Amino acid sequence: MSFESFVGTRYLRAKRKQKFISVVTLIAIVGVALGVMALVVAVAINAGVQEDLQHHLLSAVSHINLLEKERGFGIENWPTFLSRFENINHVVAVAPALYGEVMITGPIRGRASVLKGIDPHFELQVGTLLSKLTEGSIDDLESAEELPGIILGRKLSEEIGAVLHSTVTVVSPQGDITPYGVIPGYKRFRVAGIFDSGFYEYNHHWAFASILSVQRSLALANVINSIEFKIDDLHLAPEISRNIEDIAGKNFAATTWMERNRDIFNALEVEKLVTTITIGLIMLVAALNILTSLVMIIMEKSRDIAVLLSMGAQKKQVRKIFMYQGLTIGSIGTGVGLIMGQILCHVSDTYQLIPLDAEIYGLSYVPFSANLLDSLFIGSAAIALSYVTTLYPSGEAANITPVEILRYE
Repeated sequence: MSFESFVGTRYLRAKRKQKFISVVTLIAIVGVALGVMALVVAVAINAGVQEDLQHHLLSAVSHINLLEKERGFGIENWPTFLSRFENINHVVAVAPALYGEVMITGPIRGRASVLKGIDPHFELQVGTLLSKLTEGSIDDLESAEELPGIILGRKLSEEIGAVLHSTVTVVSPQGDITPYGVIPGYKRFRVAGIFDSGFYEYNHHWAFASILSVQRSLALANVINSIEFKIDDLHLAPEISRNIEDIAGKNFAATTWMERNRDIFNALEVEKLVTTITIGLIMLVAALNILTSLVMIIMEKSRDIAVLLSMGAQKKQVRKIFMYQGLTIGSIGTGVGLIMGQILCHVSDTYQLIPLDAEIYGLSYVPFSANLLDSLFIGSAAIALSYVTTLYPSGEAANITPVEILRYE
C-alpha cells in the first residue's frame, strides 16, 4: 500500500471527534449508491421495453415489406414474381401476404379486425407469431374441412365469444355487385387456432387465414398486396430494401421495420435521454456530498496535514491522499449501486413485479433488461464524477501553509 492510500484509509476509518463528518460521509456513499442504482434501473426499463416491443413487432410483421406505390388491384402472377427475390444477399425467407380490413362476428358480438391471408409454409419462415399457438394448429388452415380455417388473437376470440372449432362470420365491405349496389360479402370460417403474442395490438385485432380464403372473402382474384422478407441482419434493412426495390421495379416501394415503427423507437430514445439527464443531475447532487465530506475532513485534519508537510510530505502526496478518499467513497457507492440495481432488475423482471394495463401500454408488465455494457458505462461515469468533485478540496488541502496552522500549537 502506498503512503497516500495508507493515510487516506486511516482518515476514513479513524474515529473522529465530530461524528457529523462520519454521517456526511455515509450520506455521500448512500447518495452515490442510490443514484447509480436508479440510473441502472431506468436504463434497464428503457432497454427492456424497447427489446420487448421489437420482439413482439418482429414476431408478427416482417423485416421488410414490398408494396405497390399506388394502390391497385393487387400483385398478379405473384408466384412468379416471388421467384425474383430468391437469391438476394442476406434475405433468408420470402412470403406472400394479403391484408384486408373486415368485421369478424362470433356468437357474442363482432369486432373490426385485420385479416391477413398467408401461405402457412412461407409464413412460419418469415415470422414466429404462429409458430406456437395456445390452441389449435396452423396446419388446420388448409385442412379438408367444409369450412376454411381461421386463427384468431386471444383477446379477439374472447371478445367475440369464439372458441376453438367454433364458427365465425367474416364480413367484408368488398362484397358482390347487385342491381341495388354493392352488398357486403359474408363468409363463414371455422376457428382453427388461437394465438397469444403477448402484445395487445395483435391479440386484439389480428386474424389469419389462407390466401385463397381471404381472396374469396374480399371478392378478389388470385392476387396479393404485400411481399414480406426476413433478413439475417436487422441493421442492413435499409440497404437490402433498396436492392429489393431495384429488382421489383419502379411501381413498387419497400419499407423496413425501422421505418414502420420509427415513432415508437424515437420516443423511447428521447425518453432514455431525458431519464439519463434527470437521474444524472441527482447523481451530481449526491457527488457534491463527497466534496462536502472532504472539506469537513480537511478542516478537521488541517493540523495533521500541516505536520505531514513539515515532515517533508510533498503537496502532490497530500493532494493524492484526499483524492484517494473521494474516489474510495465514490467507488464504494458505485459498487453498491450497481449490485443493487442488477439485483432489483433481475427480481423485477423474473417475477414481473410491475404489472401494466395491456390495453393502454401494449405490454402486460414492465420488462427490465440490465445490459452489462450500460452498467459499466454508468459505473465509469459515476467514478469519473467522484474524481472531479475531489479536485477542489484536495487542491485546498495541498495549499495549506504549515506555519499558519502550527503557529499557536
